Formats: sequence, C-alpha cells, structure tokens
Amino acid sequence: MRRFLIHTLGILLLATSLQAQDSIVEQKELWLEPLTISASNSSSLVVSGICGNPLLSPMEVLITDKSGHPVPGIRVAFRIIAQPDQGEDATLKPRLVFTDSSGLAQTKLILGSKPGTYRISGRIEEGFPDNEVIFTAKASRKNWVWILIISLFGGLGLFLFGMHAMSDGMQQSAGERLRSILENVTRNRIVGAGIGTFVTTIIQSSSATSVMLVSFVNAGLVQFRQTIPVLLGAAIGTTITAQIIAFKITEYSLLLVAVGFFLQTFSKKEKFKSVGFALFGFGILFFGLEIMSDAMAPLRDYAPFIDLLLCLESPLVGILVGAAFTALIQSSSAFIGIMIVLASQGLLSLDASIPLLLGSNLGTPVTALLASMKAGTEAKKVAVAFLFIKIISVVIFAGWTAQLGKILVQLTPDASLPRLIANAHTLINGVLMLVVLPISPQLARFTDWIAGKPKMAEKQAFRTLYLDKGMTSTPSLALNLAKQEILRMGMIVRTMFSLIRFPFLEKDASMLGNVYIHEQEVNFLSDSIKSYFLKINRESMNSKQVNESFLLLYSLNEFEKIADIISGNLATRAERWSLKEYDFSEQGKREIGEFHKKIEKQLSRSLVVFEEANLQTAAKMKTKHKEYRLLSRELEKQHYDRIMEGMTESIESSKTHLEILALYSTIDSHATSIARSALEWDQNPK
Repeated sequence: MRRFLIHTLGILLLATSLQAQDSIVEQKELWLEPLTISASNSSSLVVSGICGNPLLSPMEVLITDKSGHPVPGIRVAFRIIAQPDQGEDATLKPRLVFTDSSGLAQTKLILGSKPGTYRISGRIEEGFPDNEVIFTAKASRKNWVWILIISLFGGLGLFLFGMHAMSDGMQQSAGERLRSILENVTRNRIVGAGIGTFVTTIIQSSSATSVMLVSFVNAGLVQFRQTIPVLLGAAIGTTITAQIIAFKITEYSLLLVAVGFFLQTFSKKEKFKSVGFALFGFGILFFGLEIMSDAMAPLRDYAPFIDLLLCLESPLVGILVGAAFTALIQSSSAFIGIMIVLASQGLLSLDASIPLLLGSNLGTPVTALLASMKAGTEAKKVAVAFLFIKIISVVIFAGWTAQLGKILVQLTPDASLPRLIANAHTLINGVLMLVVLPISPQLARFTDWIAGKPKMAEKQAFRTLYLDKGMTSTPSLALNLAKQEILRMGMIVRTMFSLIRFPFLEKDASMLGNVYIHEQEVNFLSDSIKSYFLKINRESMNSKQVNESFLLLYSLNEFEKIADIISGNLATRAERWSLKEYDFSEQGKREIGEFHKKIEKQLSRSLVVFEEANLQTAAKMKTKHKEYRLLSRELEKQHYDRIMEGMTESIESSKTHLEILALYSTIDSHATSIARSALEWDQNPK
C-alpha cells in the first residue's frame, strides 16, 4: 500500500512537471510572437503633478499582438530613468506588473521633493528590450498656484510696460507726423480709415485712439462724422499689433532689450534714441509673453481649468468673457496677447478663440464710453458710434464662428495656432471695414438719431476747451492741445484790445466790464495751461518738443503781458478818461484810432505766426515793428506841434494821449517778440 502511494505521487509530480514545461514552452512561443507596447487610451505621455504627491492618474500601458488584440499575462517592468538634479526620492508602486485580461498594466508614480521633469520607462520585461514607452511627469512646487499668479501678473505687467514703452518710442520718432495727421482729418472716408490705422499702429491701442477722438470732438477740433472712418481704421491697427505678437521671437526678446538699451543710452541723435526705446519696449513685451507662457504650463493638465476653457467654445460664453476681460484691462491688444500665450501652450483652441476675439471687439469701446461721460453730446456720439461698429462685428460673425475657423485653416493650412488667431482677428476687422465704411454716413445719421438733439445748455462757468489730462502721456498731442488753448487765449487778448478803444475814442466806459471779464478768463487760462505743462510727461519728450514747449510758454507769457497792459494800465486810464469833461482833438483822436488799428493788425499777425509758424508773417512783423516805432515818434511830434500851436484839447489831453501811444508801442513790442521767438526757434537745429 505504501509503495502504491509513492508510485501514485510520483506519477502526479511527473504530470505536473510536464504541464508546467508545456506552459513555459507555450509562454515562450507566445513571447516569440511580435508584441507591441503603447500607452493606453486613458493615459497621457506627459502629465503634471505636485512635488511629494502621487499623480492623480496612473501610468498605464497596453500590450497587443500583431493583430492588435490585447495580450494578458505579460510581465511589464516600470522604472524611473530620469529625475531632476539631486532628486532621488521618487517611487513607483508597483514596479513589476502582469497585464490583465484587457492587456493593460499600470503603476502609480509618487513624485519626489524636487520640482522638474521625471521620466518613467515601461517595457515588456523579457524578450523585447527595445520595445518600451516613455512617460514624462512634470512636478511643480506645492505653492505652484501662488507662483503662477505672481508670474502671470508679473508677465502681464511687463507686457503692458513693453507695449507702453514701444508706443512711446514710436511716438517720439513719429510724433510730429502723428500730430499733423490728426490735425488734417478730412471728409474722405478712405483717408480717414488710413489715418486710424496709422495712428493705432503707432500708439498700439484702438481704445486710446477712440479716447483721443472723443477729446478732439469735445474740443471742436474734429467733427463727429469724420471720426467713424478713423474708428474703423483703428480696428485694423490693432490687428497689426496682434500679427506682431504672433511671431515666435521670444527667444530673442532679451537681445532686443539689450540692443534697444544701448541705442537709447549711447546714441546722440534723438531719432536713434527713440528707435532704441521702441526696441527696448518690443523686447520687454515678448519677455513678458514668455514669462506668462512658462507660468501657464502647469495648467495644461489641470482638469478644472481645461473644463473651463472648453466652455469658451460656446459663442455666447466666449463673447461675454472676452468683452468682460477687455473692459477690465482696457486693452484689446493685451487680451489678444494672453490668448496667444494660452494657444501656444495648447490650452486654447481656435474654436474658442474666435468668440473671445469678438468679445474683445465688443469690450474695446468701454474706455471711450468712460472718457465721454463728462464730455458734450457730440463727443458722446463718438463712443456710441464705436460701440455700434463693434456690435456689427459680433452680429456678422457670432452665428458661424466654427465655420470661420475651418475657413481660416483652409486658407492658411501651414499656420500655427497663434498665427491663426491673429489672422482671425485681421479677417474679422477687415470684413467689418468693408461692410461699415460704405455706410458710415448712414451710421452717423443713426447715431445722431439715437443721441437726439442736444438740450439747451445752461450757461456754464468759463473752462478750458482743449486741455485733456489723458493726453499728457503723449507729448506730441498734449503740446498741440496746449497750443490750441494758448491760441484761444490770444484771441481773447485781441478782443480785449479791440474793446479798449471805445472808452478813449467814444467815452463809452460800458465796454470796460467786458474787458475785466476777459482779463479773468485770460488769467484762468494762463494758470490752467501752465499747470497742464507741468503734467506733460517730460521723460517722453525729445529735444525738439522741449524747445517747442519753451516757445509755447514764451508766447503764453507775451499774450499775458499784453492782457495785463490792457486790463491794468489802459483800463485804469480809460476809467479816469471817461470822467473827464474834455476830449482829444479831432486830429489826435484820428491818430490814436489809426495807430490802434495798426497795433490790432500786429496782434492778429502774431496769432497767425503762433498758429501756423508762418515765418513770412513773422519777418513782416519785425519790419512793421520798426515802422510803428517810428510812427509812434512821429505821432508824438505831431501832438507836440499842436500843443505849441496852443490847441486847448491837445494841452488838456496831453498826458493821456502820450501814455496811450507809449502803451500801444509796448503792446506792439510784446506781439513782435512772439514773431522773433518763432524765427529764432526755426533757426535752431532740429
């Protein structure tokens, strides 16, 4: 019995051994079949996590045979093949895994304490040494959200500073041309659109262009109807900014900063300094974009953020978000820059970008609407028309944003996503220009109808008309506004001089009240203009603008001195003269009247010289000044001749008569000084 049991056990062991050998042979035969290892559909080759924590999703591979069927029971080995410098504490659990019935094998990675890149290899454990999958895990610091916020806002700050610096540099080099262009906005719609495009390209902001137009219309420099083509051109100008941003030149951003800095610091010519400052800003702009791009990298695998971005593919949501963000930061160019950064990181699709672009268009007029709140009705129309234009763009494209994306891809199949976004922005505003420009007169009439007739304005306190504090950061435009206000002041001074003759020649003292009112206006304007000059950004002024500001202030002081002579010396004497019982002789009265007309013409010439920098008129004024000085002496001589003849009226009026001639000559000297300063300034090197 015992022997029987031993033989039976031996037979069973032999059978088991043979079965195991058959299984090993079968497994080896299976291994000899071509097998393929790949990442499973639910597993990404690049994932992100936080230092010291396990990844949210496992790393999973799929083993398939040559027919693509999953193969169970295959042993897969996972191992860490690379860690950040000085990092050795990352772990895998488990390291050896058999594929399940679905051919899947997975492991979990616990990231180490060092931020950086971890690489994990998954390969079939035997028989296929070259067949493997490499996973990449990017570990962020535990406070990555705080670092992201700091980097994002810091990069945005650099981006906006760079845009501002680039704008300042371009304005310094093209400021005079910019001013002359804005001064010559015509009724030609195509020219107006070109002006809007050029100006917005220079100042890098359609919002700023619209605010300027609100200011100019409010000051009476430009008519409301002339602004609509300019606003359409401004929309095209912002697309140029977007196209520039879409260029992938972040690698050279610091080179641009260096070149710009050395040009600005060591160049002696103002033009090169301005170009250097523009290049410096250009480099800072792209450096800010690079910082924002790097900061947003962890968001690529942050599920809540990705889900939020998917919502933007809904046209309504995208338009509302784009409008809100653009209104918040008051710069469509900055918002489009952020969009391009998101797109470069793979966080934003073209389908989501187009509604955001439409929303950005809709949010742009907010700045102009805010600027027009305290302006007159005509200025408010500019902001309202700007809003209508942007609403038209939304109406045209909102219903087929997905189709528009497909058209863009077909037109430029090789373009990157950032370039497609810039192209979409250009296409939207280009079509808007083609649609609205032909009907701009009708849009102007519609805006007039919406705004209604202006109410009868109550008498308001005297105020400046042209000075706009929002323009002080742009010296070329601010100086132009100050010049317009000084010209207005000069015209008031001329009116004062015109009125002062009546008390002397007609003994009508009622005009003196108006003279004193105008004197208060001149004093108010003088103080306001001088205060405005203190606020103009001197750091953005070139030497030519510094000299021009001196010329403007010099002319301002000359007009103010003339006003003081009229309201002080002449008006005081006019009050006393109107109470006298005697009068000038008829010949003396005629001489004073003729001399008054000549000095008034000289004042008018000074205004022409000041407004137009008319050097021919300035030279004529110098000649006339010499002529009038001799005439004053001749008139004095004729007055003395009448006294010697014993003419009673001449004897009684002698003191007042001679004082008037002397004060008129002094006024002539101050007016001629404006011409002299214009001639001297023209001779200075530019």
